[in-house]
Order: sequence, then structure tokens, then C-alpha cells
Amino acid sequence: MKKLFVIFLLFGTTVLAQTVSNQFYLSRAKESFASPQTDQEKRIAEIQAALKQQKLDGWLFYDFRGSDILIPRILKTERLGGSRRWFYYVPAIGEPVKVVHAIEPDQIDVLPGKKLIYREWSLLKSQVGAAVGGKGKRIAMQYSPNNDIPYISRVDAGTIEMVRSLGVTIDSSADLVQQFEAVWTDEQLQMHTEAATKMQKVILEAFAEIKRRINADIPTTENDVQQFMMKRYEEEGMNPSPMIVAVNANAASPHYFPRAGKGSPIKRGDLVLIDTVTKVKKPKAPAADLTWMGYVGETVPEEYVKVWNIVFEAQQSALKAIRDAFKAGKPITGAQADDVSRGVITKAGYAKEFLHRTGHSIGEEGHGNGANIDNLETRDSRRLIPRTAFSIEPGIYLAGKFGVRSEIDVYVTGTDAIITHPHQTEIFAILK
Repeated sequence: MKKLFVIFLLFGTTVLAQTVSNQFYLSRAKESFASPQTDQEKRIAEIQAALKQQKLDGWLFYDFRGSDILIPRILKTERLGGSRRWFYYVPAIGEPVKVVHAIEPDQIDVLPGKKLIYREWSLLKSQVGAAVGGKGKRIAMQYSPNNDIPYISRVDAGTIEMVRSLGVTIDSSADLVQQFEAVWTDEQLQMHTEAATKMQKVILEAFAEIKRRINADIPTTENDVQQFMMKRYEEEGMNPSPMIVAVNANAASPHYFPRAGKGSPIKRGDLVLIDTVTKVKKPKAPAADLTWMGYVGETVPEEYVKVWNIVFEAQQSALKAIRDAFKAGKPITGAQADDVSRGVITKAGYAKEFLHRTGHSIGEEGHGNGANIDNLETRDSRRLIPRTAFSIEPGIYLAGKFGVRSEIDVYVTGTDAIITHPHQTEIFAILK
């Protein structure tokens, strides 16, 4: 078996960016990670700098009963719920303004700025207008035209209509959200790398456990492998999150999950897919998300090798396109990277068997709020920015037969894109 290709990360104190925009993203991650206290005033200053850079007049936040789950990490607060609607306007220049209801006037007092209070619904619109400060403004809201990026669409259509009626232009906050929610600190990158390296180790141990059980004639199911890995995660100081363990035809369903006690048996000659996501048990730790393929035998059949090679080429082609763009200082969007990967699989004749996007943003929840590598399920026109991470995980799924997926986690610096962990270059022959 070929030796698995390993990429080791070299950490530096400073990453040089090739554009002024990249320098902004990089500076965003230099804030202190050690202090558990938030500093809203510092965050407002950072937001105002970003608004000026994007030539926006302001950013209008809106929430009703916790409807915008993006707000807490963007504004560095606890979850700001309440039973009445509230708005928070951050202008590019000047003091922020809060619009809150008379029965909950202190609802967002944790945030700096002056306060406008409404009681009746007829006053709400005029108070929001006063907060924004007049017609002709260009402001950002958690809105995505045509719902292209549903992760950003947190403001309902009626509220968008009401704000537009004030005579302002509303832009999507998608790129702003990336800057303030998806950018990692150096410490977060280290925690992710720790998780990804341990995860790869546990996956290989799971393959070894399959080999041990098969050679000892111990009946083995997908559930058995799942339980083995969860136990090892706990021992390694990671969240024992259940994972996908899928055999043969089960692997042809991208989100197949073995039900408790009802997982399929694993035998000699079976193809095994393991897709697992977890993180270390530390505050602010981002997730790691990997998919590996194994074959219960000494030599992987040619049919599986053929499909694997196509999937692997699709993965590496997308990675190369991203790396080339960052090294050249050129922008590249998630949709463009998806097109590259999808093009390889389409050329090989499996376009309809590639059922999902090429990859997703990675954050503290696994699926993050940065740009996804996607021009299929959504049209993600956000450009990839420094100090964010995402998966690249193309797949081919032959219904009723088998599925193959290869997944890596990628982190982008100012000038490069790097794989954050040891990664698989061929299907693992489990009994070799």
C-alpha cells in the first residue's frame, strides 16, 4: 500500500497578505483569545472599519425571539432573545442606535449606543428610520437575494420590505458575516489541527478494529464501529459525536446514518465509508470533519479504485484552483471552486451521481457561516477569505451499489490554502 501523504502545518506569527482586503481579514484575527470577556466597543470599531472598506453606510441587525442566530458571535454577546422585535444599527461613522420595545427597554443594553423606544407598531417604522438616519443610505442586513445563501437569510421578507420603504438600499451582509463570524484565531487553528490529527488516528484505529474482528470471526456491524470510535473520541478529549459508518449500498446515500442496533453487518469484501465530525473539548474550538474509505480485503477491486481516482482528482483540482488563486492574489468564490471539482466528475460521466455541494464552511458547529464550496445546492458567490476553513468533499454515489467520498479540511492564509491534517490518497486496504 502506498504511504499516506502527510502535510504538516508550519505556524508563523504573521501571515503576509497580497491585498489590502486580505490584510484587514488577517488583522481581524489578532484579537486576544485568552480573555473570556467580550468588548463590544472594540467590535463596533472593527465593524465600522469593515463598513467603510465596503463603502456601506451601516449594518442593521434585527431579531425577533432569537430569530438571528448569527448575532451573538458577530456582536460578541450572549444570545439576545426577548419577546418583542428589536433593531440595532451600526453606522459606518457615529454612534450605534438601539430600537427596543417599551416593555423590554433593557433588552440589548449590553450593546453600546443610544436608545429609541417604541410601543405601538405604527411607531416602530419611524424609530427604525430615525436610527438609520434618512433616505439614500446603503445598509447591510442578514438577507440573501433569491435566498441564494440560506445561512444568511435571517431577516423575514416583511421586515426587509418595511426597511426598504424607508428609502434605503439593502445589501446582503454575507461577506461581513464571514469576516466577523468565520475568521479563526491562531489558537482556533491549533485546536482544529489537534482535533483533525486525532480524528485521523481514530479512523485508522477503527479500520484496525475491523481487521481484528474479521480475523477473529467476531460478528461486526456499522454500530460496532461507531461505538468504538465514540469511545476513543472520549478518551482523546474530544466530543463523542456519532458518525456515519456506511457499508456498500449504504454508502451510496450521502447522509445515511446507522440506526441504533440496526446497522448493517461488515464482512470481507465490503467497502466501508466513515464520515466523522467532532472537536476538542475546549472553548471556541472549531470542528474537524473528515471522510475516509476502507475496503475489507487485501487488494481493493478495480471498480472501486476507478471511482476513487475520479473523486480524488476532483478534490485535488478544487484545492489547486484555490491555492493558485490565493498565491496569485486573485479572488475566488465558493461557487467557482465547486465548478472546478464538479467539472472533473462531469467529464468522467458521473454528473448526476454527484448529489451534493463540493464542501462547506467549518466553524464551531461543524457547518460554519463562511463561504461554502457550492454552486449546486446554493449559489455561493462569497469569495473565500483568509483565516477561514472549509471542507472539500466530492463524491460519486451509485444507488444500490456503493458510494465513494473523499473529504479534507482546508484552511486559507493570505497567500495559500493548506490541508490541516494527514489525509487519504487511496482507499485503505483494511486486511493488508
